[in-house]
Amino acid sequence: MKDTKVVVQNGFGLGSACLLLTIAFIILKVIGTINWSWWLVLLPLWGYAALTIVVLVIILIIVGIAAYLGDK
Repeated sequence: MKDTKVVVQNGFGLGSACLLLTIAFIILKVIGTINWSWWLVLLPLWGYAALTIVVLVIILIIVGIAAYLGDK
């Protein structure tokens, strides 16, 4: 019989933290507590999106190099 392993992840990831931070900033902006421009309020979302794109590009470069070296 095969042993199965169940992994349970507790807590927030980076994406959830950025989303919660953005929601908090939007609420603070709407109620007038902070007087930031909207690009600063939405910056956590853009930062997370940029980080995701950078990681994907790095993975694609590594896969491309591995495929190129595998063809030799």
